[in-house]
Amino acid sequence: MASKVLMPSLNMNHLAFPVVDKNQPNKSHSFGQVCLPKKTGISSSRQSVIANNNSTASAVLMSAVAKTSSILAHFWREVQGSNNWENLVEPLHPLLRKEIIRYGEFVAACYKAFDLDPNSKRYLNCKYGKKSMFKQVGLENSGYQVTKYIYATAPDVSIPIQNGASCGRWIGYVAVASDEETVKKLGRRDVVVTFRGTVTNHEWVANFMSSLTAARLDPHNPRPEVKVESGFLSLYTSDETDTKFGLESCREQLLSEVSRLINKYKGEELSITVAGHSMGSALALLLAYDIAELGLNKKTDFSESEQEIPIAVFSFGGPRVGNSSFKQRCEELGVKVLRIVNVNDPITKLPGVLFNENFRVLGGRYEFPWSCSCYAHVGVELVLDFFNMQNPSCVHDLETYISLLKWPKTSLQNIHNDHAGVDFLNWARDFLFTAQNLNININLPWKDAAINMVNLVQSQRP
Repeated sequence: MASKVLMPSLNMNHLAFPVVDKNQPNKSHSFGQVCLPKKTGISSSRQSVIANNNSTASAVLMSAVAKTSSILAHFWREVQGSNNWENLVEPLHPLLRKEIIRYGEFVAACYKAFDLDPNSKRYLNCKYGKKSMFKQVGLENSGYQVTKYIYATAPDVSIPIQNGASCGRWIGYVAVASDEETVKKLGRRDVVVTFRGTVTNHEWVANFMSSLTAARLDPHNPRPEVKVESGFLSLYTSDETDTKFGLESCREQLLSEVSRLINKYKGEELSITVAGHSMGSALALLLAYDIAELGLNKKTDFSESEQEIPIAVFSFGGPRVGNSSFKQRCEELGVKVLRIVNVNDPITKLPGVLFNENFRVLGGRYEFPWSCSCYAHVGVELVLDFFNMQNPSCVHDLETYISLLKWPKTSLQNIHNDHAGVDFLNWARDFLFTAQNLNININLPWKDAAINMVNLVQSQRP
C-alpha cells in the first residue's frame, strides 16, 4: 500500500499576487496547461505566488538553502528515498523540500522551453538549443548540462494533426551534473530526466485509453502480470521507424542516453533522478521501472562487487500508471517514488477512479478476484491541499505546486490572466472524457460540478 503523508491544510484565500508591470517583458509561465491563442488587448501575464512579505520569505529560504546545501553531500541517499523518506516528510525536512523544488524547476523548464506558437518553425518542439536551454529558462546556475532532447511519437490513433506535421513531439530532456563544484555539493554525479505534461491531441488520447496492458519491457522475462495503462505505454514505446527519417521510440532514446552516461561516469558515485508533471510523471515512472527491470542501473566496482545506482522518481500531480503487480515489482526493484499531490487535483485520482488500490481487499483480509485489474499508486505521497474558486485550474498547475512548496504558510488570492478559463476548460474536458472512457456512471456529482464550472468560466470570459 502506498504511503501517504498529509501536510497541514493551507488556507489559499489570501495570498498576495503582485501585478506584473505590463511594460516589462513577461518571463513567467503557466505550467502544465494548454495555452490557446491570446485575445487581443488581454494581458497574458502570469502573476506568481509569493509570500505577503517577500523579503522575509526570501531571506528564510536563502538561509535554509545555505544550511542544507552543506549536508546534502552526506545525506543525499536519504533524500533520494533510500529509506522511503522516513522521518523526512512529516514535517517536511528543509533539505528534502529544497530538492523537491529543485527537481520541480527542472520539470518547469520543459514548459518554459516548449514552443506553442503554431506559426513558429519550432512549433511543438524546444525553442532553444541544448547548450543554451538552461540559460534561456533561468537555470544557468544549476550546474547541470543538457545532453539530449527526448521526443515521443503518437499512439496508433487517427486524429488530425495541425499543419500536417510529424507526430513526433519534444517531451523532455536528459541532463547531467557537469560542474565539479555542483557534483561535490550533491555528493554524487546526478543524471536527471524530466518530462512535461499533456499538450497535443495525441497525448490527450493516450492519457485516456485507460485499459491495462502487459508492459513486457524485459524480453528475457516478460512478466505478463505486470500491467500498465496502455496509452502511457504507447507513448513510451511507439516509434516512426517505418518511415525513412522516422524517430526512434521515446524508450529507445532514453535507454540509449542513460546507458551512455552511466558508462561515461562508471567510476563515479551516480544517481538517476526522473521527474515529471501530469502525464510526464507516468512516463517518468515507466522509465525508472524499465531501467531497473533491465538492470541498467547495476554496475561493477573495482572490487568486482555489483552495486546498484539508486533511482528516484519525483512525481508532480501524476496519475496512476499500473496495477498492483506493477507497484509490487517497482518496490522489489528498489525504484523509489515520491508523489507530490494536491488532494483537490483530479488527475491524481485517475485512472481507476473506482477500481484502485482502495478497493482490492474486503475488510482488510479478502482480496477480490479482479484485484489484478485494479490500478495502484506507487511510492510515498506528500500531500498538499490547495484550491481557489477564482481559478480552479490551479489545482493541477505545476507553478502552484512549486510555489506552495517554496512558501508553505501562504494563501491564494485571485490569479488574473486570460489562461485561467482555458486551463479549467481543459481540466473539465479531461474529467468528462475520462469518465466516459472508464464507463463510470457520469451522473456523479463531479460531472455536474464540472459542467457548471465550465458554464461559469465561459460566461465570465470577455
